[in-house]
Amino acid sequence: MDLSLFRNLECLRKTGNFSQAAALENLSQPAFSRRIKSMEAWVGVTLVDRSRQPVRLTEAGTQMLEAGLQALSRIEQERSQILEAQSLPDKYVVTFGAQHSIGWRFYPAWLQALEEAYGPILSRLRADDLPNCMRDLKHGDVDFVIAYQGANATISAPFESVVIGADQLIPVCKPDADGRPIFSFDVPGIEMPFLRFGEAAPIGALLEPLFVSQNLTARLRTVYENSMAGALRIRARAGDGVAWLPRSLVAPDLESGLLVRTGDTEWDIDLEIRMFRNVQRSNRLIRSIWSFLEVRQAVSLLQSG
Repeated sequence: MDLSLFRNLECLRKTGNFSQAAALENLSQPAFSRRIKSMEAWVGVTLVDRSRQPVRLTEAGTQMLEAGLQALSRIEQERSQILEAQSLPDKYVVTFGAQHSIGWRFYPAWLQALEEAYGPILSRLRADDLPNCMRDLKHGDVDFVIAYQGANATISAPFESVVIGADQLIPVCKPDADGRPIFSFDVPGIEMPFLRFGEAAPIGALLEPLFVSQNLTARLRTVYENSMAGALRIRARAGDGVAWLPRSLVAPDLESGLLVRTGDTEWDIDLEIRMFRNVQRSNRLIRSIWSFLEVRQAVSLLQSG
C-alpha cells in the first residue's frame, strides 16, 4: 500500500474533480485515476462516487481517508521524533499509549498543558485498542497508557493510575432537515439501529448497566460494530444509527449540526480519563512525571472537596 495515495484521495475530496486534483498532484489525469482505482482495489470497495459532479467520496472513502491521514500524521511525527532523539541521545522519549478517540481530541491539548506545567518532554503517541495498549504497558513497550474508565473502576497490580481528565458517553445520531434526531426514542416499541463498540473496546461494557436499567436492550438492534469511536462517529454522521460516543469527540459535530443528541439526558455516562503506569517498569523521568501528576490530582481533589 502506497501511503501517498491518501494524499491523492484528500486532494480529490477537496477539488471534487479528477483533472484538477491530478494537476495539483503533478500527475496526468489518467495516471491519477489509476492511482485512485488501485487504492479502491486494495480496499475492495468503491471510495469515490463518480456519478455526480463534483465527485464525492463514498462513506467508505471518507472513513479510509480519515484513518489514512491519521496514520500519515503519526508516521511523520514518529520520524520527526526519531530524528530529534538521534540528535539528542541523552534524552529519553516518553511513549504514551491511548485509545483512538483520546488520541484524536483529548491527548494533544492535555500534553500541551502538561508540558506548560511540568516542563518540555520528548514524547510519542501510540493510538490503539485498549487491550493492545495495556499489553504494551505490561511488556514495557509504552511508559503510560491513557484510557477511559468508569468512575468506580478497580485497578490491579502491577498497574496504578491517576485521574487526568473527564468525559461523558452521550447518545447521538444524524439530524433531519429540521435539526431533530432522525432516530428518536420518544415512540415506545420502535427498534433503533445501534452502532456498537466492538469487543476490543472495553468502554462499550460501561453501557450495558444503563441498557438494562433503562430497558433499552430490546430496543437497540445492532447494525454495525467497531472498536474505534471514530468509525462509529462516521456511521452516525451518515445516518446509519444511534451511537453512544465521547462528548469530546463529537463536540465539533454537535456544534456544526452534523450530529444531535437523542434519547434522555439521564442516559449520559460519566467517564474518567486515567493515566496508567506499570510500577515494575519505570525510570527516573517516568517516576518524576508520575509524582507530578499525583500531586496535581491530590490538589484537585482538595479543591473540589
